[in-house]
Amino acid sequence: MQGKQLRKLEAELWRAADQLRANSKLTASEYSMPVLGLIFLRHAYNRFQRVKVEVEKSLPVHAQRGRRALTKNDFLEQNAMYLPEKAQFDYLVSLPESADIGEAIDTAMKLIEEEYDNLKGVLPKNFSIFSKDLLRELLRIFNKEVLQKAEGDLFGKIYEYFLNKFAMTGAQEGGEFFTPMSLVQTIVNVIEPDHGIVFDPACGSAGMFVQTGYFIESEGLKPAEKVTFYGQEKAELNTKLAKMNLAVHGLEGNIQEGNTFYEDKHNLVGGADFVMANPPFNVDGVDKAKDAVKKDPRLVLDGKVNLPKNDNANYLWIQYFYNYLKPTGRAGFVMASSASDAGHSEKEIREKLVKTGAVDGNHPTNYIFISQI
Repeated sequence: MQGKQLRKLEAELWRAADQLRANSKLTASEYSMPVLGLIFLRHAYNRFQRVKVEVEKSLPVHAQRGRRALTKNDFLEQNAMYLPEKAQFDYLVSLPESADIGEAIDTAMKLIEEEYDNLKGVLPKNFSIFSKDLLRELLRIFNKEVLQKAEGDLFGKIYEYFLNKFAMTGAQEGGEFFTPMSLVQTIVNVIEPDHGIVFDPACGSAGMFVQTGYFIESEGLKPAEKVTFYGQEKAELNTKLAKMNLAVHGLEGNIQEGNTFYEDKHNLVGGADFVMANPPFNVDGVDKAKDAVKKDPRLVLDGKVNLPKNDNANYLWIQYFYNYLKPTGRAGFVMASSASDAGHSEKEIREKLVKTGAVDGNHPTNYIFISQI
């Protein structure tokens, strides 16, 4: 599908889905996760069907027992999800009018979580709060013929489009879960994360990882064979979005929920080949009296912990990014432009960073790139 056709399809799907929300009593935040859940399910089913056809062609046939039955491992080997019958999109679409469609979709999500530990507690399971008519119309929207035949990463792009639109309509506080694709692509193209450990300590919905996957695939390589994704995210809902986003793109990663100011869930100081992030800007209220902050190895420069005297966390983040890197690592991140010329204690920290020789470029926009080579 060409770019123009994809943009038209995305817009049509959004208009149809958003019109349903507008005519209901639902807020954008109530509506966003279930809709993303259905896109996830549609995408998983398409991959399931495509792999099923291919695998069945090569299954051994026994003279008496016939063709060997499909197994979950058959799908895992092809980087696709195995879906029990009641978790398959066609099963849900074909349910009779009398069926409790909300309960059926909830069951589908539970069945998938039972099959995959990394998705337990992640998928939305509150479809019963919606009217049957609304759910059936949503299923119809995502069962268009063009979507039934969709191949490649069409659904990944649709998922990203819906994430962006929900962010713009305020589905999540501050729109923190989504970074515009063009911005992420800029970071990816500059630091070229093509091997080793890729870490985002403020991962939102995992957009940095998705674009990294695209970058590696554009080189004719498989992301799973080249990189390992680690992410940390403060909000529970955003953590779920990140795990769903990785799954819908066929990527794997270790995403942990935790407040990065006080917790280092992955203990990756000095261990990351690449750090990529779009952290919240100008955060105040970080409790610098906590031992977790006063003794944080992620804040060590020139042999000691450096705490900015003003109530602004920008230079906490910047030090995190620097200290997470291996000696040969590279980091690309988004930061408020005011951080590039902040004075007093922040200036002192910036001078220490510059003296390390790690600063590759300090752009007068919202991008600051740090590189240790």
